[in-house]
Amino acid sequence: MNWYMTMRPYRVANVDAYVLTPESERALKPQESFRECAKDCPEMVVIPAGRFTMGSSAVEKGRYSNEGPTRLVTITRLFAVSKFDVTFDEWDACVSVGRCRQTADSGMGRGTKPVINVTWDDAQQYVAWFSKMTGHQYRLLTEAEWEYAARGGTTSVYYWGDDIGKEHANCDGCGSQWDDRETAPVGSFKPNAFGLYNMYGNVWKWVQDCYHADHEGAPNDGSARTSGDCSRCIVRGGSWDVKPRYLRAAFRNRGTTGDRDNDLGFRVARTVSP
Repeated sequence: MNWYMTMRPYRVANVDAYVLTPESERALKPQESFRECAKDCPEMVVIPAGRFTMGSSAVEKGRYSNEGPTRLVTITRLFAVSKFDVTFDEWDACVSVGRCRQTADSGMGRGTKPVINVTWDDAQQYVAWFSKMTGHQYRLLTEAEWEYAARGGTTSVYYWGDDIGKEHANCDGCGSQWDDRETAPVGSFKPNAFGLYNMYGNVWKWVQDCYHADHEGAPNDGSARTSGDCSRCIVRGGSWDVKPRYLRAAFRNRGTTGDRDNDLGFRVARTVSP
């Protein structure tokens, strides 16, 4: 009943006319963007295939042992990543059709603020819903995809260099007006070379992978680690209330799949057909 009375009319009015055709999808080039809805859904940026060294070297300042061993990862095909973290506007669209739960903003505001207080399971519910709306595979990023996309082709500690500097991100010590106070509206800082915003700071981002203590035995093709302790999953990127060392491209953190915090959100990926 929900499908025929609510979700299907929503899809017809807001999604169907904007879904990429097979021809337009095959024509996509790296750094092009697309959005498969009229409004209130993620704008996606096409990320090129490539290779990168994942993790941190033993001499990187602030390094933790779980960031190694370093390894060469090869991303063999294009994929798309949301330009911004999923916002409250985008989340509330899913809530409006009864497929996502209402979540609190902890007094930080909604609209173009990143959605917070969402669990890993909540994030999976969102990507499943939008996949059903579009007929395309939306999902969380893998941990390797996240680091590759966050680095944007760089090898430095942050995509802008080896020092945190000022006003590059939102954290406790990033030099922004939101530091250690609240989330910033998405897009508040300059993007990386791939055209992605807020990969570091603002909110932690859930990714697909189950937690492992380090990179030993991890796949080299960019795929997710879906075995091991899957009651805990990886979060990446740091947040508005942590120190700069936790925003480093190589830093890894974890949460239980039911964690719901005011510094925890997500962004989405989409498989792109060759």
